Amino acid sequence: MSRETDIFAAICPHPPIIVPTIGKPADLKLVSKTIEGMKKLAEKFAQVKPETVIVISPHGPVDSNHFTIIDSPTLAGHFYNFGDFQTELIFRNDQELTEIIEKKCQEAKIPLRTANIKELDHGTLVPLYYLARKHPNFKVVPLAYSYLNLETHFKFGQLLNKIIDREQFSVNYGIIASGDLSHRLTLDAPAGFSSRGKEFDGKLIEFLKNKDIDRILNMDPDLVEEAGECGYRSIIILLGVLNGLNWQPEILSYEGPFGVGYLVANFKLN
Repeated sequence: MSRETDIFAAICPHPPIIVPTIGKPADLKLVSKTIEGMKKLAEKFAQVKPETVIVISPHGPVDSNHFTIIDSPTLAGHFYNFGDFQTELIFRNDQELTEIIEKKCQEAKIPLRTANIKELDHGTLVPLYYLARKHPNFKVVPLAYSYLNLETHFKFGQLLNKIIDREQFSVNYGIIASGDLSHRLTLDAPAGFSSRGKEFDGKLIEFLKNKDIDRILNMDPDLVEEAGECGYRSIIILLGVLNGLNWQPEILSYEGPFGVGYLVANFKLN
């Protein structure tokens, strides 16, 4: 498939504590790898200069039986819930793209609902906070995954790939899979400790490095459940978007100082 423009694709964690106006100095030191990873990712983002960024977040309006796309013309968000009363991000929605996604999902019989919500969740905001610092002028299309089967998530990603095919649109796009990995890495982790949390994170990163998509799609459901993750389904949609493209994974950082796995990964497209 010949393409005239670029796609930026990445996996981003979303802990608000990596935002300097939220995290205390001691906490920011503990997540320094993640912060540096996000800064490197922002540099790559600025090189591509996406005009529209699709963000798949686990903290949007998730519905069990439908994917959700937010179609509010204006999108804004803040970190009031995390003690930051000064940071606010405002974006325009790409309504032309949202309408096309809605139409194509209907044709493909992929369950998708719309939500007219202006306020962005922190799963969307935290990645955009870093990316927008280097390249601030872009539209945003927020998506939430569902609890439909993994094959449907992958197919949804493949459909998004067809929609943003650069043979049809002369627009640079960004695709962000927002999500943290296991929430059960340490004894004081938010979801409690499980030895399988580290196992899940290690396997997922290994499979990504090896581009072993089948093994990601067929990970042991008990392992996924025991890990207490929130990014697996976002990543599967992203991998559906990348399917058929020539991509190489770049693991920019991984750490879990607070019991939650934070992965920053870029996907180089040739």
